[in-house]
Amino acid sequence: MVYVLTQDRRPLMPCSSAIARLLLKQGKAKVKRRTPFTIQLRYKTDTEYVQTLTHGVDTGSAKVGSAVADEKGNVLYLSQIEIRNDITDKMKQRSKYRRNRRNRKTRYRKARWLNRKNSIKKNRFSPTMTSKINAHLKEMKFVSTILPITRQIVETATFDPHVLKNPAVLTNKWLYQKGLNYGYANTKAYVLTRDAYRCQHCKGKSKDKRLEVHHIIFRSMGGSDEESNLLTLCKTCHDALHHGKIELKKRGKKKGQLNHATQMNSIRIQLLRQTNAEETFGFITKEHRQLTRLPKEHYFDAVAVATKGVTPTFKSNNILFKKCVSDGDYQQTKGVRSEQKIPMRKLFGFRKFDKVQYKGEKYFIKGRMSSGYAILMDIEGNKVPLKPIPKFSKMQRVSARTSWITIQKTIPSFYLCAT
Repeated sequence: MVYVLTQDRRPLMPCSSAIARLLLKQGKAKVKRRTPFTIQLRYKTDTEYVQTLTHGVDTGSAKVGSAVADEKGNVLYLSQIEIRNDITDKMKQRSKYRRNRRNRKTRYRKARWLNRKNSIKKNRFSPTMTSKINAHLKEMKFVSTILPITRQIVETATFDPHVLKNPAVLTNKWLYQKGLNYGYANTKAYVLTRDAYRCQHCKGKSKDKRLEVHHIIFRSMGGSDEESNLLTLCKTCHDALHHGKIELKKRGKKKGQLNHATQMNSIRIQLLRQTNAEETFGFITKEHRQLTRLPKEHYFDAVAVATKGVTPTFKSNNILFKKCVSDGDYQQTKGVRSEQKIPMRKLFGFRKFDKVQYKGEKYFIKGRMSSGYAILMDIEGNKVPLKPIPKFSKMQRVSARTSWITIQKTIPSFYLCAT
């Protein structure tokens, strides 16, 4: 299946590969995009025949599913996008490098804080949230450029962090006003009262009257501050435990992460505000997916959203896997004192994340060597163990790097047979 654009770049219904080959051979069309393969007509069309197409989006904070189907359940487009979750770590690393350099080379300068306009701007989103929201919007805009979309449906989810921490609030709404530590000055007082002011290891045999609250899983190891990870110990046992003289047989609890749930609440609001998409919910998608016997994948969830319960028919067995990457590399030098410059521009005509073809297979450039060799990777970022190491002279660049790297794969046949 080939996507078709008019002479003025308006999307039409896709055509078969045979018709596209004939149009290209006769010079009536030209190749507009390789992945997904799209052609543009060279002549003006008087009538533009289009059908009602629905674009279904399975939102997420890590992966996004996208699918397009018509009213009969014919699936015309399928993709999965992996969103960036490395922005926070990279910004912390850059901050560490800046602080190190400032202390080494510019200690005479007066310290300046809150001098960045974006960091003190009101109603702003963090760089991570901005990237994730833009990734959803970019995919919705891209699909509209290759297919005549008439309806957009977004599967969203509203998470309540209080319910995730304490499910009992669903049956007792008064617990919303009474938190987990209601009735106690703090969690420490609650733990002491729970343990009846008694050491839980020696049971009072040490005669030490000074009691302390101990983290079963240390905070340095990701231990939680909740009461399930706290224990009352006397000072004698507490000191002996930290010196390795005694060992507890209790199980603690690690700190829970609700970052993704909080992010999804913001993503939902922004998508509905910035687009004309309709909203659906996860339990409806799950019901439709199970009725059609599709496996649990993000792109199959999007199919269930787009078909609205109609049994899908896959007109194409190709799926696009996309991964968001950084638009450029901030690090320009390496070494303890930044004495070695990193080549930022093209090296032998190639840049990092360029899509290349080597021995009939398509890869992405992971690293470059000034000696004329390259390290290749797949769409997941895994290094491809090729021997001998590929040379630039033996590979061909398919497409230049962008903020998304894309590769096309085939859906396993047993997935399609299930429907």
